[in-house]
Amino acid sequence: MGQISEHLEGMEQDGDLEEGASVQIVEPAPSLPGQQGSLSGHSAIPETATSNPSPDQQGSLPHPQRFSLSQTEMNPPEIQKVVVEHVVKTDTVPAFRLRPFSGKIPKPANETDYETWRSHMELLLADPNLTPLQITRRILESLLPPAADVVKGLGSNTIPSIYLKVLDSAFATVQDGEELFAQFLNTLQDSGEKPSAFLQRLQLTLNTVMKRGGILSSDFNKQLLKQFCRGCWDSDIINKLQLENLRSDPPCFAELLLLLRTEEGRQLAKENLMKKHLTASKPRAAVHSQSTCACSHSDTKAINELKQQMQKLQSQMAALLSQKSQFSKPAPPQLRSTQPRPSSNATSSRPRAGYCFKCGEDGHMSAGCANPPNPTLVLKKKKQLEKRQQAWDSNNKSSN
Repeated sequence: MGQISEHLEGMEQDGDLEEGASVQIVEPAPSLPGQQGSLSGHSAIPETATSNPSPDQQGSLPHPQRFSLSQTEMNPPEIQKVVVEHVVKTDTVPAFRLRPFSGKIPKPANETDYETWRSHMELLLADPNLTPLQITRRILESLLPPAADVVKGLGSNTIPSIYLKVLDSAFATVQDGEELFAQFLNTLQDSGEKPSAFLQRLQLTLNTVMKRGGILSSDFNKQLLKQFCRGCWDSDIINKLQLENLRSDPPCFAELLLLLRTEEGRQLAKENLMKKHLTASKPRAAVHSQSTCACSHSDTKAINELKQQMQKLQSQMAALLSQKSQFSKPAPPQLRSTQPRPSSNATSSRPRAGYCFKCGEDGHMSAGCANPPNPTLVLKKKKQLEKRQQAWDSNNKSSN
């Protein structure tokens, strides 16, 4: 049957076979003992392809039986339907599998956040080839507890928008667009963060602001560039790319990100080349090692002699230090002579003030006096001192 259909298709293309024409099938006759290798193994051949037998073989071969098959019998409608369904199923693109979402905090590594999961669901809702029941099944397959417990009470006939509304009330951000925009204006570059990474973080935050109605979609690029120039600490890259001059006609996020990554790649390549060049041109310090003593086991005797000499020198130094300490001892105090001092030292015995000039008491000085002032007593003591000094002066004059 396969060979016949192929032959018919070829004849239709050549124009030899008209629609609704019949095909004659020739059944092979039983082979004779002497003709086993001469007959062909084909079970059916068209009439147009048969060759005329020779006069010797016409009497020996039986007349072939001929059957007629229409084109409908060759290609039944049931077979055509099965083939078409198989081709359609094979050509359709298999739907992608959603990453799981559970709503746990902190977010597990193998799961996605709610904003990303929600954007995937919007793509499924925009697909015209998926029915609402298929989208609902995708939603339930991607949810894990506790997010799956939130929509557990909804039935299988619930439309996907109801599922998403319930999940939005449980896991979507509850901040207003203005509050999110205020947080966006306070977003600054972190320490060690590349400018391109800072721009991507700004873009994610601004997308959330736009979804919550904080800004218009037409102002997205303008606000993104403005906050990047305000919060980026790398002023060199801003000046090189002249981003301040682009505020009137700001580029889109993809173009700005490409500019930043290109400039970062140039700076990194320049730094690596500079490190490589400076490291190669820097002269290396040559190490010259030289042993101070190449002692062997045979020199132990000389080492012992040196140790003995060191001990002698130490003992001599100790003796010298002891003698020096003896010579440096102070001499014993001499006895004071009882003879009277000469007249040249007579002035040393003149009466002096032995009282305090502040309080007038004897035995201490005014610098360390803690008593209250007593000028009357001080004046009295002063007069007594003057009388004694006058008497002493008169006595010394009469003796001289």
